[in-house]
Amino acid sequence: MRDIQRKLTNGFYALISLPSTAMGFALSIQISALSWILTTQYHLDIHQVGIVWAAGPLAGIFGQVIIGLVSDRVWFWGGRRRPFIIIGGTLAALMLFALPNIRAIGGALGVGSLLLVATAIALTLDLAINVSFNPTRSVIADVTPEGDARTKGYTWMQTISGFFGVLAYVIGAVAGNIVLIYAGVALVLLFSVIPILFVTEPRELGAAPEEKRGDGGGTQWGQLWRLYAAHAFSWIGVQTMFVYIIAFIQQKMLLPASPDEGARISGVVISISFAVLNTVGFLLPAPVLEPLAKRFGRVRVHAAAVAIMAAGYFGVVFGGTSPLALYVLMGVLGIGWASIVSLPFAIMTEKVDKSRTGFFMGIFNLSVVLPQLFVSLVLGKVVLDAPDKSVIFIISGCALALSALCWIFVHEGRSAPGPRPAAEGGK
Repeated sequence: MRDIQRKLTNGFYALISLPSTAMGFALSIQISALSWILTTQYHLDIHQVGIVWAAGPLAGIFGQVIIGLVSDRVWFWGGRRRPFIIIGGTLAALMLFALPNIRAIGGALGVGSLLLVATAIALTLDLAINVSFNPTRSVIADVTPEGDARTKGYTWMQTISGFFGVLAYVIGAVAGNIVLIYAGVALVLLFSVIPILFVTEPRELGAAPEEKRGDGGGTQWGQLWRLYAAHAFSWIGVQTMFVYIIAFIQQKMLLPASPDEGARISGVVISISFAVLNTVGFLLPAPVLEPLAKRFGRVRVHAAAVAIMAAGYFGVVFGGTSPLALYVLMGVLGIGWASIVSLPFAIMTEKVDKSRTGFFMGIFNLSVVLPQLFVSLVLGKVVLDAPDKSVIFIISGCALALSALCWIFVHEGRSAPGPRPAAEGGK
């Protein structure tokens, strides 16, 4: 074990954040470029775009649960999570390379349907991301102690990952989505393969404290189901925006009459919007959310952030009809986004048996991918038929409001602040 890991230095927190950053960068490219490239380069309609996006959640349903379960129990290439991070990162880089070449790949394979080829590539890309995402998050829980150090691990993860997510959107806005995709190929490969080689994983994972006390097991199932429901509503709102914001922009913004110029500008508006969202998303977790969580509790801080995001969505409905107004409101949405991608991981991992973190991280992912599937297969038709595309943000706002309400019923972990028995104090 290297000294930076033994001492839990800031450098070590940055190092263990890079594999997750690689997958987050790949996901940022998918969010920024997939709908754009399918509508503007391959001329699929918004309903077909929703079908392509459905491939990802289908991959996630099986990928993260199975990989999480397997990674809890195997050991090869010098690690438990390391092999899946390396394999998934390499495959994700290859699929990113395939995105701008869908037509050429279809021609080479003799497949005339662009929808079929695009779906296959999107499915493989998301499967690759899911193969890696679970282990990149689980390894943080594996190598950090419970409590504030665990929270710090996940807030640092979001800070580092969010910074590069912003970089992705800036590249897309300045140089275009095609340049972004090819830049992502190199970064995803580098960050997923190299850093994990310098992390020493524990060969044995201990049981959760509740299990050691003998009170019926180390997993708080009742609390987990409440957490899963709360997180699922968050992702219905977030994914609705990710997939269908292009339709809102095309209807509400005064774009040039030329289709090519309109496509270019809509791509820039999306890239800047998500750059703003993710700038707030990476600036808040470590310096703001972490100290607030120490003082008020992670659940309360998260519920408040999600409620602010809900208000931001309704703000878009009533005032987000120009690019500048949309960018400002995206900053408000970023408060909730910063929390959604950091604090729930710390909350969840302290409610489960540590020796099965990968499995429960996979189950936790179902509260992300099932809402994504719902958004793609059900809401796509709703958005397509709606004469006013503001319905996108009405749905998102209602979903986030329900999420904030559900989080009220999730209890803080044993390491949360506030009154507690003396035997559990001392932090």
